[in-house]
Amino acid sequence: MTNKAKLIDHTLLAPDATAEAVKKLCEEAKTAGFWSVCVSPNRVSLAKRELSGSDIKVCTVIGFPSGAHCTEVKKFETAHAVADGAQEVDMVIDLGAVKDGNWHAVQLDIAGVVQAAGTEVLVKVILETCLLTDEEIVNACECAQKAGADFVKTSTGFSQSGASAHAVELMRKTVGSNMGVKASGGIRTAAVMDEMIAAGANRIGASAGMKLLGGNE
Repeated sequence: MTNKAKLIDHTLLAPDATAEAVKKLCEEAKTAGFWSVCVSPNRVSLAKRELSGSDIKVCTVIGFPSGAHCTEVKKFETAHAVADGAQEVDMVIDLGAVKDGNWHAVQLDIAGVVQAAGTEVLVKVILETCLLTDEEIVNACECAQKAGADFVKTSTGFSQSGASAHAVELMRKTVGSNMGVKASGGIRTAAVMDEMIAAGANRIGASAGMKLLGGNE
């Protein structure tokens, strides 16, 4: 029986999230036994302190939510987050380069973050699948693989829509079993979470983590 709590990145990325809200997120994560909390870069050090003594990871986002940041900025942001205690980073892909079909630039952008993260920090690549064609999703996944990323991820949760089972299935088919697939964006019920897992996701990003396990928000 899968421990579903350990599939969840318990997430709070609202730009107006307070310190108290981040502390509550961390307490919920400890109570439920989630895999990680995912917070904005400026809250990484706080989350690290709040989770001290637990096995829960600290995850943050890079180039969020647009992805339209220079690679050097993403690299700096990554290194800073890791220094603050981030153990996983979810970077947003260069969507403009994807739409240009400039796959060399897409791969270099991802590789820059992977290099800045170092060998001990897991890197997830947010594709924002609602904005991409199936062909673009496949090509973006291949770029993430070649760049040495650990996961591909569906969505920021800040665009037109979130995860879909179709996108997750396509991502899993493309990357095979050697990379992770994270579904995020709009996952607010246990039924939707189960649908994403069945489609091939082995990580779930959700702000409704407690609700997914039958608890109260």
